[in-house]
Amino acid sequence: MLHSDSHPDGIPAADLETDVLLHELEHLHRTRHETFLYGSEEALYRHTLRSGQLEAEYLRRFPYRHVAPGRTRTGARAREAAARIAEHPA
Repeated sequence: MLHSDSHPDGIPAADLETDVLLHELEHLHRTRHETFLYGSEEALYRHTLRSGQLEAEYLRRFPYRHVAPGRTRTGARAREAAARIAEHPA
């Protein structure tokens, strides 16, 4: 997390350049599982808070981002149906 003495909880998400915002999001997503399993209550709280701030800022900047069809409920159902068909070919 980028921070300084004037921003102990990190630079406000709205103040980050887009490339830095993306870098910070990638770092938080990579470290989430370990923080969840082994972090203190305070670490998990701060991680959750910062993740929410950065994700909200990303969505504010990119409200019409590309959504992969396979990442929707419809796409997931289509994958499940295809898997069932593959398991039991006619």
